[in-house]
Amino acid sequence: MEKSPSSSSLGPMGLNIAQSFFRPIDKAAPLSPTSRRTKVSVIGAGNVGMAIAQTILTQDLVDELALVDAQPNKLRGEMLDLQHAAAFLPRTKILASVDYEVTGGSDLCIVTAGVRQNSGESRLNLLQRNVALFAKIIPSVAKYSPGSVLMIVSNPVDVLTHVAWKLSGFPSNRVIGSGTNLDSSRFRFLIADHLDVNAQDVQAYIMGEHGDSSVALWSSISVGGVPILSFLEKQQIAFEKETLENIHKEVIESAYEVIRLKDYTSWAIGYSVASLARTILRDQRRIHPVSVLAKGFYGIDGGDVFLSLPTQLGRGGVLGVANLHLTDEEADRLRESASIILTVQCQLQI
Repeated sequence: MEKSPSSSSLGPMGLNIAQSFFRPIDKAAPLSPTSRRTKVSVIGAGNVGMAIAQTILTQDLVDELALVDAQPNKLRGEMLDLQHAAAFLPRTKILASVDYEVTGGSDLCIVTAGVRQNSGESRLNLLQRNVALFAKIIPSVAKYSPGSVLMIVSNPVDVLTHVAWKLSGFPSNRVIGSGTNLDSSRFRFLIADHLDVNAQDVQAYIMGEHGDSSVALWSSISVGGVPILSFLEKQQIAFEKETLENIHKEVIESAYEVIRLKDYTSWAIGYSVASLARTILRDQRRIHPVSVLAKGFYGIDGGDVFLSLPTQLGRGGVLGVANLHLTDEEADRLRESASIILTVQCQLQI
């Protein structure tokens, strides 16, 4: 399955044709060195995994893309479907296999695999089943790509990022979760829509858990470089805190609404993770709110908990955490969010 249909059908005659298609240059002259190839692996070929794979392909981020899934027929179908678009995409080698060996030598491994919740099943039992799944996935990924950056997208992302860190044996700077990168995008969209501006001109973060205890940093929001809350106060423009809370509530509920309408989310998380991949693979050193080991930051010292903080990312993974000024209320909510995640972690059998 690792080879495309065209390459796998080449016999000796086919290879001779391929080799004779171009006249070789004078080999006496030294060939110019080529840069190393960039490889990304996506574990899980469901709706989220394929949206991520498709977005990474169209943005020309990799030379090689490997897909892994437990369902061989679906996996081969997805691989062929992408390969057949080769004439419309940047040149990328696409591999697929149920064997993790296909991921070998990856620069970035993105895990989207997860089990669905059964009717009447508790969230803790669901999480425990995902932990069991990760116990099979993560060591295999770490074995074949020991120098990679590991990115977790599966939910609940903060707890599973902690699980992946423990199972991989990787240093914490090379294990991140997609966290609130998408939540922050939704936040920026809603603010931009409210103010009738472009979302790219809005600087705003959601921190903490990717979930109900997330923290909206209203104090640091700016539009076109103008701090919003201080601007409103200086202009003596009245605003109600309830309005702000409603926007944050809409951020939290927006994913549920998409799932209710189309059964799953895919495109937004695809773009979100591709954005993270671009920053890491091209060493752009941009700041993203992603799930990282938070102990020691913003007064979080209760345990090894992963949650989203404004993090500078680069080729080596986590380069640093931005030291944003938080109000006392925001800092308290962030620590409360960490406590909630830690409580769940302590109930797991790892």
